[in-house]
Order: sequence, then C-alpha cells, then structure tokens
Amino acid sequence: MVQNKKKIFNDPVYGFISIPDDLHFDIIEHQYFQRLRRIKQLGLSHFVYPGALHTRFHHSLGAMHLMQQAVQVLRSKGKFITKEEGKAVSLAILMHDIGHGPYSHTLEQSIVKGVSHEKLSMLIMRHLNIEHNYLLEEAIEIFCERHPKKFLSSLVSSQLDMDRVDYLKRDSFFTGVSEGTINAERLITMLDVVDNELVIEAKGIYSVENFIVARRLMYWQVYLHKTVLSAECMLMNILRRAKHLSTQGIGLFATPALQYFLQNEIRFTDFEDDENNLLYFTQLDDYDIFASIKVWMQHEDKILSYLCRCIVNRNLFKVELSKEAISPERIATIEEQILDNFEVTEEELSYLVYVGTTSNSAYDPNQPNINILFKDGTIRNISEAADQLNISVLSTPVVKHYLCYPK
Repeated sequence: MVQNKKKIFNDPVYGFISIPDDLHFDIIEHQYFQRLRRIKQLGLSHFVYPGALHTRFHHSLGAMHLMQQAVQVLRSKGKFITKEEGKAVSLAILMHDIGHGPYSHTLEQSIVKGVSHEKLSMLIMRHLNIEHNYLLEEAIEIFCERHPKKFLSSLVSSQLDMDRVDYLKRDSFFTGVSEGTINAERLITMLDVVDNELVIEAKGIYSVENFIVARRLMYWQVYLHKTVLSAECMLMNILRRAKHLSTQGIGLFATPALQYFLQNEIRFTDFEDDENNLLYFTQLDDYDIFASIKVWMQHEDKILSYLCRCIVNRNLFKVELSKEAISPERIATIEEQILDNFEVTEEELSYLVYVGTTSNSAYDPNQPNINILFKDGTIRNISEAADQLNISVLSTPVVKHYLCYPK
C-alpha cells in the first residue's frame, strides 16, 4: 500500500501549511525531526508567558512555509530559481534547527559545552543525506553558505531571513507580546535579488524598520526577560551540579541519553569521530531534563535538590539588572548573606550566586547588511536609508549586568 504523503498542517499562525513533496514528508517523519515536537521553542519563557509552549517543530514548519512563499515571490519577479533549488532551500530551512538540544543555549553552557546547535544541525543533515541517497546535497550547500546563488543562503540565515521572520511572528503570537508583531507577508512580498544579493524594495522600508524594532523589543521583553534569565541561570547550574556529582562518582537518576552526557565530556570533534555521541544527542529532549530534575528534588546533595525544588515549584532567584558592572561590595554582601543562611562552602556558593552580562543589538553592523533597493536602482544599507529610526542607535549593543541569587 502506497502511503499518502500529501499532508497539510493546521498552523495557528498561518493557517494551512502544505508539505510540498515526498522528500519533505520523509524528513518531517524522521525521528530526528519528530524530536523537535518535544523541545519548546522558548525554553523556560513559559514561566513568564504561560502561552509560550510552542515547539521547535512548529517553528521549523512555519519557516518552511515562509520560504516557499519567498521563492514564489522571487520567481514572480523574474529571478531564476530552478525546481531543485526551490526544493533545496525549503529543505535547508526545514532542517535549520534540527541540531537544537533541550533548553538549547543552557545545555550548550553546561553539559555539552562549546558545541553549537548550528554545527550539530549540519552533522545531522549529513546523516540524513546518506539515509536519503544524497538527495540533500544542495540543501546542505545552501545551509553551509557554499551555494553559488548566495541569496538562497541569505533566505536561510541573515539579518532578515525566514528563520527570524517566523520566530518573531510566532513567539509574539504565543507569548501575547504584541510589540513583537511584524508583517511577514509584506516583508516577503518586498523581497528581490540584485547581483546575487537579497534586497528589500524601498516600498517595504517601514516594514523592515518595524521588524528591527520588534526584534529589539522581543529580546528585552521575552528572550532576555529578567525572570527568564533567572530560570535559565538556575537550570544551567542544576545541570552543572549534576555533571559535577556524576564525575565524582555520586549516583544520579537520569535517562540514558542524559546520563551519557553527564558522565562524559563531549566536544564537537567527538560528535564527528563517534556516531554514538550523535545518537545519544538525538535522543535528548525537554522530557529527559525535566523528568530528571523532578527526581533530583529528593537527592541527598542539598545544592542540587534545592535548585531543583526551586525550578519545579517556580521559586525563582531574584535578579538585579544594572547598566553598570555590579560592584564587588554588592556581590560580597550577597555572598555573605547566602553563606550565613544556607551553610554552604565557598565552592558551593557559585551555584547560588551568579554574576554575568547579557546583551542585545537588534541590527548588527558587523553582519551582512539589510539592503534597500530604490526605484532608480541604487542600493543602500537600511542604517542609511531609514528615515523614521536611528538604526545606528539600534545597532549599538545594549549590555546589562546581572546579579542572581535566592530571594
């Protein structure tokens, strides 16, 4: 019996999303991609915005949908994109997040250090390419920015790509933060290509300005919200403590996949050299982490159990934000109070008091520009073309210092 692969998804943001062909269907059905259903797009942001429970699976399908619209728009403007290239760029954006782990950025700083999700996405794509008789070669070229049509790679990864357009619109929808709302349809309709570079028609300049401002506001209101920052710091230190105890030979409950990374120091080259590492990684999802945390609430190690109880019951640490570096005197005062109240050692103190910085720039002048195409054929960087906003101000990173500790 031949399986029907002409499926549609009912997406709350865009309505119906169609799967364009059998290869897309097979990738979506693969266990590596299905894992994304079990990884929340916004990690612990639901501690602040209860609706933020959408997944990386949602986002990947949405980005694929927008990519197909972008290809249609460019073709309608006379840009030659072959059927194979259109398919490849759609597959590239579909798989762009396939290497994300649970609570991804927290994981990258605690138990799988220095291994970015982009590199893991590339490795997983290579495995899927072999499984599918090398039909993903062109998609990988686009993802790795090696394709001769440079604008295709820009649609996947740039300062105005289908990844960002979808996650801003989707994250705004699910969090209810209306300041993040963007006009995705108009942005895509204004796309064009000049000299192999992606540009935006001048008619769309205000939509681009809105996109940049929305991105800045979403970072401070959602992605870098101080309560989310607190929760992520706590989760990072839970995993750091669990890894420390495991390497000391202290028994810890954990799912097999999580146990593997707690007991082994895995670098990126280890993923390349040993397929078992990638196999364990592709079994990790949010459920591995949170199921283990629930059990660790009862662990005899008081630091681990305390942090786990705080996360599970949303008793989050206090965060002090400042434009200036936190003074050593303020840090010392907090540390002294924690030492008095918690009866912990100096070494254990680092799990309860965290100092760091966080930054946000809506438009990065060091990255390839968002270019505006005018009717006379001239092209200008958005920072020069914008007449409503001072993009140079928005492109300056805003750095905030934080001090995080138990209430």
